[in-house]
Amino acid sequence: MRDHETIPYALPAIPDDERIARANAMRDRLKERRTCRYFSEAPVPRAVIEAAIEAAGSAPNGANHQPWHFVAVSSPETKAAIREAAEVEERAFYEGKASDEWLEALAPLGTDEDKPFLDTAPWLIVVFAQRKGGIAEDGVTQNYYVTESVGIACGLLIATLHEAGLATLTHTPSPMGFLRKICGRPENEKPLMVIVVGHPAADATVPTRALVKKPLAQISSWI
Repeated sequence: MRDHETIPYALPAIPDDERIARANAMRDRLKERRTCRYFSEAPVPRAVIEAAIEAAGSAPNGANHQPWHFVAVSSPETKAAIREAAEVEERAFYEGKASDEWLEALAPLGTDEDKPFLDTAPWLIVVFAQRKGGIAEDGVTQNYYVTESVGIACGLLIATLHEAGLATLTHTPSPMGFLRKICGRPENEKPLMVIVVGHPAADATVPTRALVKKPLAQISSWI
């Protein structure tokens, strides 16, 4: 029963062979994506970041409350402040908070407490999850499936930036409360991640361990 306002919805009619070709092409394009930890200072037009955030804003989400906010940071001073605060948390992580098992898992990826990409890359997109607010962002209305919704939005954001020929890195210092203060966001918003965006440095590399991906047979079941 449709007792709410609606509009017609339809997709273009295309043959199955074209659907398969499109799906394969998208798969192959996204399989080229790599997490980058070495960025150049080369600028990226704001219009690219705007388009990527708009793409993220189209993600499916709980009750269409769109429980996200993206703070796009290009100010050198703000990026430096984020790096300084993040590295405090990272040093605590690597010097005692992380278990030996966790550090062993990270070792093949070459991560450490130094995060120069936070002020080298031209853009940081700080992603906030809104616990409350609704579509009017009133700060009171309950939001639903917040983490799931924002996670999907971040996937679309990263995919769009990759399609634009840019490198990205998801950075998740813990705890992240300092991001709320630096970015001037309200208490009802939870910092979820920092997405670093830019061009890879001329000498950028990725760890060979990152190339190991589970095959289709391992990540899917068909019933």
